Amino acid sequence: MWLFCLFASSPGGPETNLEVLSEGSGNQAGLASYDEADSTGAKPTISADEEEGPQTCRVCGDKANGYHFNVLTCEGCKGFFRRTVKRNARLRCPFRKGACEITRKTRRQCQACRLRKCLESGMKKEMIMSDVAVAQRRALIKRKKRERMETQPPGMQGLTEEQRMIIEELMDAQMKTFDTTFSHFKNFRLPEVLGSGCEIPESLQALPEEESGRWRQSHEDLGTLKISLQLRGEDGSVWNYKPPADRSGKELFSLLPHLADMSTYMFKGIINFAKVISYFRDLPIEDQISLLKGATLELYLLRFNTVFNAETGTWECGRLSYCLEDPEGGFQQLLVDPLLRFHYMLKKLQLHKEEYVLMQAISLFSPDRPGVVQRGVVDQLQERFAITLKAYIECSRPQPTHRFLFLKIMAVLTELRTINAQHTQRLLRIQDTHPFATPLMRELFSTTDG
Repeated sequence: MWLFCLFASSPGGPETNLEVLSEGSGNQAGLASYDEADSTGAKPTISADEEEGPQTCRVCGDKANGYHFNVLTCEGCKGFFRRTVKRNARLRCPFRKGACEITRKTRRQCQACRLRKCLESGMKKEMIMSDVAVAQRRALIKRKKRERMETQPPGMQGLTEEQRMIIEELMDAQMKTFDTTFSHFKNFRLPEVLGSGCEIPESLQALPEEESGRWRQSHEDLGTLKISLQLRGEDGSVWNYKPPADRSGKELFSLLPHLADMSTYMFKGIINFAKVISYFRDLPIEDQISLLKGATLELYLLRFNTVFNAETGTWECGRLSYCLEDPEGGFQQLLVDPLLRFHYMLKKLQLHKEEYVLMQAISLFSPDRPGVVQRGVVDQLQERFAITLKAYIECSRPQPTHRFLFLKIMAVLTELRTINAQHTQRLLRIQDTHPFATPLMRELFSTTDG
């Protein structure tokens, strides 16, 4: 699995381009605003902004904010009409004219004429709710709000509205772009059965001394751990690939095309994941590309950890299974490698799906990636995701048992940054000796290639 994870650090795909489109895909339905304490029958207060042009109060001419009691009015005249009718006061014009001009400046001078103007404008007394009805309405609203809170997932209770929306948006993006059954991963290349002419490419036979040394370096970069592959057919058949017993490095070439195909498939999903997130779409295109170039490997590893079985050392990807071959047994040798140690360490934390997706967001929105211009904006977004993760842990995990979980997760993300840098350099060396990368993979490699 050392080799398999290593290819995770080579972001890309043959058909996906890094040019991130800025048009939004999130469609949030507008909710009708209700004048909760004023009108009977839950009649909606229609925002004045929904009509063309600036709207003015039909009573005093001030800026209107919606329809109240059947008339487009300002907040002041709405409140005046409700209070006056409820008091049932007998008002008289102090100027004994009964025809005072009501404007924004004069509306407080004559209550009688202001009430007359309200009625003449069409405001209806019968639409004012009684105190009992208002109390019942407010109690209903509180009950429904409490019911919504109770039906939320355990970890969402106690979070702010903004934090709940952040998690919901990220989970939606994850669901749309990461199918853990890998049902759409098709038309991939399988490892060739090794035989005469397939063991080492002709380009690597009888190499000059310098290039031969580079090949030996690539072999060292790829390591000595081996990967077996199992493919279950839709008809129930099983195809197994096991690497040769020797450690000459010849077996590595047969896996390169398949591993590049899997990496390509995953990178496409990661790019689409970012494009679904509204915070990401709001950034300049240049920053979107810089963030993706810097974070794709890290998001790849986080996603692949969700399908990793630490007990068997197997990545379970739908009909495909990738298993680490440990010649010593017990997987002790695997823990020597930082990347494999990372997978076991992260899996041991037994994270929730929400925690995984928040880790992806924190990794994606890293302000110190090369080429990022709006570092302040990205830094604030990353801090917002980190605070949301901390709040989620506090709300969903028993305390004090998990009081250090947030710190452990942040330490994992720090380790992930180191792995990203080290393995990207290794992949560049392998690519230099034996080109395997797709166009998008090469585009993402250019983060450190230039």
